[in-house]
Amino acid sequence: MTTTVTAVLQAIAATAAWANGLFFLRFWRDSRDPLFAWFGVAFWLLSGSWAVLAFVDIREETQPYVYGLRLIAFVLLIIGIVAKNREQT
Repeated sequence: MTTTVTAVLQAIAATAAWANGLFFLRFWRDSRDPLFAWFGVAFWLLSGSWAVLAFVDIREETQPYVYGLRLIAFVLLIIGIVAKNREQT
Protein backbone atom coordinates (compact mmCIF):
# COMPACT_ATOMS: atom_id res chain seq x y z
CA MET A 1 0.00 0.00 0.00
CA THR A 2 1.09 3.53 -0.62
CA THR A 3 1.64 5.94 2.21
CA THR A 4 -1.40 7.99 1.19
CA VAL A 5 -3.70 4.99 1.40
CA THR A 6 -2.17 4.03 4.74
CA ALA A 7 -2.71 7.55 6.09
CA VAL A 8 -6.34 7.54 4.96
CA LEU A 9 -6.98 4.16 6.57
CA GLN A 10 -5.34 5.31 9.82
CA ALA A 11 -7.46 8.47 9.79
CA ILE A 12 -10.59 6.35 9.32
CA ALA A 13 -9.55 4.11 12.23
CA ALA A 14 -8.89 7.20 14.39
CA THR A 15 -12.34 8.59 13.60
CA ALA A 16 -14.04 5.27 14.35
CA ALA A 17 -12.17 4.88 17.66
CA TRP A 18 -13.06 8.46 18.63
CA ALA A 19 -16.75 7.79 17.91
CA ASN A 20 -16.59 4.55 19.93
CA GLY A 21 -15.11 6.52 22.83
CA LEU A 22 -18.05 8.91 22.64
CA PHE A 23 -20.54 6.04 22.74
CA PHE A 24 -18.85 4.45 25.75
CA LEU A 25 -18.73 7.72 27.65
CA ARG A 26 -22.41 8.28 26.90
CA PHE A 27 -23.20 4.82 28.27
CA TRP A 28 -21.07 5.64 31.33
CA ARG A 29 -22.99 8.88 31.85
CA ASP A 30 -26.30 7.00 31.74
CA SER A 31 -25.33 4.00 33.89
CA ARG A 32 -22.31 5.23 35.94
CA ASP A 33 -20.67 1.84 35.30
CA PRO A 34 -16.89 2.44 35.45
CA LEU A 35 -16.27 -0.17 32.75
CA PHE A 36 -17.71 2.22 30.16
CA ALA A 37 -15.46 5.05 31.36
CA TRP A 38 -12.36 2.83 31.09
CA PHE A 39 -13.36 1.77 27.59
CA GLY A 40 -14.15 5.34 26.50
CA VAL A 41 -10.77 6.67 27.58
CA ALA A 42 -8.98 3.67 26.05
CA PHE A 43 -10.66 4.22 22.69
CA TRP A 44 -9.75 7.90 22.76
CA LEU A 45 -6.11 6.95 23.35
CA LEU A 46 -6.28 4.53 20.43
CA SER A 47 -7.80 7.30 18.33
CA GLY A 48 -4.96 9.62 19.29
CA SER A 49 -2.29 7.10 18.34
CA TRP A 50 -3.85 6.48 14.93
CA ALA A 51 -4.31 10.20 14.32
CA VAL A 52 -0.67 10.87 15.11
CA LEU A 53 0.43 8.12 12.75
CA ALA A 54 -1.88 9.39 10.00
CA PHE A 55 -1.15 13.10 10.11
CA VAL A 56 2.40 13.44 11.42
CA ASP A 57 5.45 12.27 9.53
CA ILE A 58 7.20 10.30 12.23
CA ARG A 59 10.69 9.00 12.00
CA GLU A 60 11.35 5.43 13.01
CA GLU A 61 13.06 6.47 16.25
CA THR A 62 9.92 8.10 17.65
CA GLN A 63 7.35 5.47 16.69
CA PRO A 64 7.67 3.53 19.98
CA TYR A 65 6.22 6.55 21.80
CA VAL A 66 3.13 6.47 19.59
CA TYR A 67 2.74 2.76 20.17
CA GLY A 68 3.10 3.47 23.89
CA LEU A 69 -0.32 5.17 23.67
CA ARG A 70 -1.74 1.90 22.38
CA LEU A 71 -0.09 0.02 25.22
CA ILE A 72 -1.67 2.37 27.76
CA ALA A 73 -5.05 1.97 26.04
CA PHE A 74 -4.90 -1.82 26.18
CA VAL A 75 -3.82 -1.69 29.84
CA LEU A 76 -6.87 0.49 30.56
CA LEU A 77 -9.09 -2.05 28.82
CA ILE A 78 -7.64 -4.82 30.95
CA ILE A 79 -8.04 -2.76 34.13
CA GLY A 80 -11.68 -2.08 33.29
CA ILE A 81 -12.43 -5.74 32.61
CA VAL A 82 -10.64 -6.96 35.74
CA ALA A 83 -12.35 -4.32 37.91
CA LYS A 84 -15.75 -5.28 36.52
CA ASN A 85 -15.14 -8.99 37.16
CA ARG A 86 -13.92 -8.37 40.71
CA GLU A 87 -16.99 -6.25 41.39
CA GLN A 88 -19.36 -9.11 40.53
CA THR A 89 -17.73 -11.72 42.78
